[in-house]
Amino acid sequence: SQFSVDILSQLENDFVKSIQAEGVDGSESEAIRPLLWYPENLAWQSNFSRMQLRKNQTLERFHEFLKQENEIGNITRQETVSMVPPLFLDVHPDHFVLDMCAAPGSKTFQLLEMIHRSAEPESLPNGMVIANDVDVQRCNLLIHQTKRMCTANLIVTNHEAQNFPSCHLRRSHTTREEPGISELLFDRVLCDVPCSGDGTLRKAPDIWRKWAVGMGNGLHCLQVQIAMRGLSLLKVGGRMVYSTCSMNPVENEAVVAEILRRCGGSIELLDVSAELPQLVRRPGLKKWKVQDKGAWSASYEDVPVTRRSGIVQSMFPCGKSFVEKSESDHATTLGDIKDKGDTGNSVDGSSLTEDPVALTDLLKEEDSTFPLEYCMRIVPHDQNTGAFFIAVFHKLSSLPAIEKKPVRPRGQLNGANDNEADKLVDEAKEDICGMEVDAADTGEQIPEETPCADLTNNEMVEAALDTDPIKMPKIEVEEVQAPRDGESGPEIVKVKRKLQMQGKWRGVDPVVFFKDDVVVDKIKAFYGINDAFPFNGHLVTRNSDTNHVKRIYYISKSAKDVLQLNFLAGQQLKITSIGLKMFERQTSKEGTSSTCAFRISSEGLPLLLPHITKQILWASPVDFKHLLKYKTIKFADFVDAEFGERASKLMLGCCVVVLNKGVSTANIVVFNPEDGGQPLSDSPQVDASTIAIGCWRGRNSISVMVTAIDCQELLERLLVHMETEKESLLPENQPLGVRVGEIAKANDN
Repeated sequence: SQFSVDILSQLENDFVKSIQAEGVDGSESEAIRPLLWYPENLAWQSNFSRMQLRKNQTLERFHEFLKQENEIGNITRQETVSMVPPLFLDVHPDHFVLDMCAAPGSKTFQLLEMIHRSAEPESLPNGMVIANDVDVQRCNLLIHQTKRMCTANLIVTNHEAQNFPSCHLRRSHTTREEPGISELLFDRVLCDVPCSGDGTLRKAPDIWRKWAVGMGNGLHCLQVQIAMRGLSLLKVGGRMVYSTCSMNPVENEAVVAEILRRCGGSIELLDVSAELPQLVRRPGLKKWKVQDKGAWSASYEDVPVTRRSGIVQSMFPCGKSFVEKSESDHATTLGDIKDKGDTGNSVDGSSLTEDPVALTDLLKEEDSTFPLEYCMRIVPHDQNTGAFFIAVFHKLSSLPAIEKKPVRPRGQLNGANDNEADKLVDEAKEDICGMEVDAADTGEQIPEETPCADLTNNEMVEAALDTDPIKMPKIEVEEVQAPRDGESGPEIVKVKRKLQMQGKWRGVDPVVFFKDDVVVDKIKAFYGINDAFPFNGHLVTRNSDTNHVKRIYYISKSAKDVLQLNFLAGQQLKITSIGLKMFERQTSKEGTSSTCAFRISSEGLPLLLPHITKQILWASPVDFKHLLKYKTIKFADFVDAEFGERASKLMLGCCVVVLNKGVSTANIVVFNPEDGGQPLSDSPQVDASTIAIGCWRGRNSISVMVTAIDCQELLERLLVHMETEKESLLPENQPLGVRVGEIAKANDN
């Protein structure tokens, strides 16, 4: 963010020193410390418990600081080891990145930061991130988390990760305007799959009471399928990271081995031990056993015949098939080894047999031939974190053709005479343990039913019913609330909406390119937006009735290419959120009197600010502070009378107030519509350090359209700068990030 330097300084010079000086509860001197393995010193770890945070005044102030900065978007609170997987992706600003199981969104936020950090100042990167999650409610959480980033390079989708569509164009397809891409492939894929979560026991002890070996066994096939789908969507030469927050080898090394087994030489497991050298990690396992119903098996041959529907060959190090023995021979060889208490509450099996040595002698352990030692295991006691497993893949060539069972097309949910519930039940019973899933242009296809791990039909049916688009609530968070801050802000109007359609997806708001040239021309004329800012093809809306559009979103060129491809491929993507909210229609009585029906959203202001030449004011630090403090000021009450006079000459409606950094107010010029948008003298230039807020020019006053918490945080930052820097209000060399969007959002939501 723009204030990252300030925040780092506050952590180092304020909180760390204050806590060390007080010796809070005898805590260690590094109770707040930077994570040395995280680039640019941008990640910090706190070791205080909730009880400690409440009992001490300094710690309470630190806690409030964290909550406020997190809500604004300057800080993201995240599990320490959860930050690791994105770092091994090596993301560049021109990369197309897929986050397959993205919710709640902290890793997606990291990926967006990586794309924007290396991009050219005041420009959008060429790459983008598609963040996907299977659960509708978790998609809402994902949207809320990533919205703080204020980016036009993000698309949020709602799909099963193992069935994520690639939007192939048909060979017979012809169109006047060819899309920028013909297939949805990615340079980087983050495959942080659903897992049993036993690596989070330290922060969630309740998991220990619920944990059972069947949890990991039951997810193994789904994890393989998701990872295979991720690799099929990966470009040749691309990199995929597979990760879990589990220590169970069935969910980790077994999945990696099965991927390498299926892909042959087209995929390699990378040795990344030289990357992030200060991160303590352990090598992956080469051998392990599998437990099921209290019995340990070292190979698939040891699995009782009656249990082979739930324990599959790929769970073992070698993953080999074998010549079937009779049940009597199998019983004689294995002896049906079971643990004494049959509790299934041990990971390594040390407490499950009376004599572990005897168990080792009876079971002939397999040893994987793959370089699984290249995988990474992060354990809690090495560096005071949670547990995590990470494997990094590099795609050398296209995946080999995989022989599949006969497939049948997945039923569409919006057929006129279809029985949706029956179709969901049939689909839920399909095998989640199949090979690579293919999303062809004619629709997604899945293998026929085969036995799989410990997932009951009822559980899978419930999972499918949870994603029924017919039962989906509104997905777009922005649609739920209307902004209302300041005396002239638009009022909330509750209207019962009709069921929306997005292609074949029912109950999902459509995504439509906004092509109303009359409205766009009025917006450009009102704000004096110059032609250098690309509008054509970059504006979308979520309402198929373009005459009643409330919000207009801006998308980057990369997002535009994906959206065009999706339209041409039959809208295979179910999009829940896209782009950056740029303009919002006025709904208040005074708002409808404005020449322009749309005001600039605070999320879109940082991107649009360098191109605005009208409805813009440059305020002195004193008047800028007063606006943040009092929210509404009459023209005659500004300290700088000339500023108040210029404000009164603006047209009724939205305006932008920019903080003047030390330039004499006599030289500040507002671009007035009456002057044709031409300045009377030179005005300050907008750069990466410029701070601006969205306001409303009412009949007699200027009102700030910024939330209370954003006003407070911005005001505190400005006060700090004014106390420490006499000649300039803000440092000139700060990265572009939250000029407005992350620290001074209007109350648009």
